[in-house]
Order: sequence, then structure tokens, then C-alpha cells
Amino acid sequence: MMRKAGAALAMAAMLASGSAGAQSLIDGSVPDEVMNLARGFGSATLETDPVGDPLISGRIDGNAYRIYFYGCQANANCDTLLFEGVWDVDDASLNAVNDFNKNAIFGRAYVDEEGDYVIEMTVNLAHGVARANLDDTFVVWSDLMREFAQFAADN
Repeated sequence: MMRKAGAALAMAAMLASGSAGAQSLIDGSVPDEVMNLARGFGSATLETDPVGDPLISGRIDGNAYRIYFYGCQANANCDTLLFEGVWDVDDASLNAVNDFNKNAIFGRAYVDEEGDYVIEMTVNLAHGVARANLDDTFVVWSDLMREFAQFAADN
């Protein structure tokens, strides 16, 4: 009987400590949380897009990017982020972009209507993601920005 009581107490202690150590999730309801993570990789400012949704403008290694918030309810509680970087080039190559996309795991690249190179990456925040997960997403984005900046310079 004592053994069962001890096991029950040990289980209760583990459950309680697991709850206390649980991370809060980032779900797009507090854009400042996303901006603060972005600042760990370079400059970032929180703005508002033309329809009133949050927008983050930042730089990583001197390269400008934006994070658009989508799926917002009355300009808040957004459930999707779209990271976007644009490179103004003279002769964008659709074939080169296709090759980039063929080899990329994250992000998608294209030539926009103005002939610029664009790289985008979508992030789903529905139901929230752990801070460590979103921080890792910024690592992926930062690496993707560096890789694409080199691609744009070479092509």
C-alpha cells in the first residue's frame, strides 16, 4: 500500500513540475512577442499594414525583410505569418529561381511583376507554437535570407 502511495505522490510531483515548466505559446495575438524574437537576429520595428494588420519590418545582415500577419480578426489575433524579402535586380532569371526552388526545403522564390527576386516563407501560428519553435523559425529564415541574398547577387 505504501509503495502505491509513494508512486502516486511521485507521479503527482512530476505532473505538477511539468505544468510549472510548460512554455507559453506564441499565437499571433501579441505581435510584440514576434518582434522581440526578430530583434534577436537584427533590427525590427512593429508597424501596421494598409488594412490595419500588424507588420514587422526588419533587417538581417543588412538585407531588408517584412513579416506580414494574416488570418487576423479585427486586426488582431492573427494565425499566420508571411516572411518576405525582396531583391531589386536588373535581370531576374525565372530559370534560376526555378532551380533555387527545386533545391530549397524552406521558402519559395519567384520573380514578381516588377522583375524583382522575392523569397517568402509562411508560418502557421494557429493554436500557438512554442517560443523555441518560433526562434528556430527565425534561424531558418535568417539562413534562407543569407542564401537568397547570395543567389540574387549571383543571378
